Amino acid sequence: MVWTVNLSKLVLAVYGFTLITGVPANILAFYTFWKKIRLRSTPTDVLLLSLTISDLVFLFFLPFRMVEAANMSWTLPYFLCPLSGMIFYGIICNSTFHLTAISVERYLGVAFPIKYKLKRNPRNALIAAVFFWLASMAQCSIVYVIQYHHHSNPNFTEPSKRNSCYDEFSEEQLKVLVPVRLQLFVVYFCIPVPICCFCYFRCIQILTNLPNVNSKKRMRSIGMALGTLLVFIGCFMPFSVSHLEGFIGGYSTEWRPYALLTCTLNACLDPFIFYFSSSAFRETFKSVLRELVRRMHLHGWTCKRERIEIYDSSK
Repeated sequence: MVWTVNLSKLVLAVYGFTLITGVPANILAFYTFWKKIRLRSTPTDVLLLSLTISDLVFLFFLPFRMVEAANMSWTLPYFLCPLSGMIFYGIICNSTFHLTAISVERYLGVAFPIKYKLKRNPRNALIAAVFFWLASMAQCSIVYVIQYHHHSNPNFTEPSKRNSCYDEFSEEQLKVLVPVRLQLFVVYFCIPVPICCFCYFRCIQILTNLPNVNSKKRMRSIGMALGTLLVFIGCFMPFSVSHLEGFIGGYSTEWRPYALLTCTLNACLDPFIFYFSSSAFRETFKSVLRELVRRMHLHGWTCKRERIEIYDSSK
């Protein structure tokens, strides 16, 4: 990848927006789900908490990528390059697993409400979440393999002397990397998307045909289903398609950095899914919003009163 001034500005804008909006929203979500799990947990709460932690870890490492974009080269200690890369790509894979599991859990709860309610266990969701984390990070440890993979390459540059991070690949590195990216395309997009589509469209179909369901609740559930699908496909499809094109052509696509930007936005869009998925999150969000409005109103009234007092004292 060749950095340009325009690309640098675009990356910084997207990363900055994601950081500013994603950090407070995900902290609020973490507080909500942690508090709810301590009182009474459900599989959905466990998965949403794990997804929130995933987003927060992603946001913690995002400033490293922002420094690279600002300098248009890798200037940080080189050990941070494969580490941040593994976390960056691992969290993307981890998010697809979690969003797929949430769709399955939602479908089972709607399609088999009584039978599933009797059998569901938060411990199973916890086991699944741990597996998702381990599988995603193990899969994306390929970053370490590629970064230190040189074999007989005569142009190999020692890692400590490089000024790029996981951007430039030799032919020998691409022989290892390209098949792995195809596997990522299949496992983290081709399999999850049909599962999510089936689960959410079936949920919409079932909820639409139920006569005794509150219309407001029905519309919220349908909105959550459609919103989750749009976020999933919109955020992850460009990045996944870049894997397929790279495999067909045997190279790393030039537009891949732009595709990564949509994946980044997922960290600040997930809280919208939380809002529709969890009544506890909605209540916490409304409570925080009311408190902010009250404080702003109180601060405005205090400033106004001080101005009046200053005006009266000057007479």
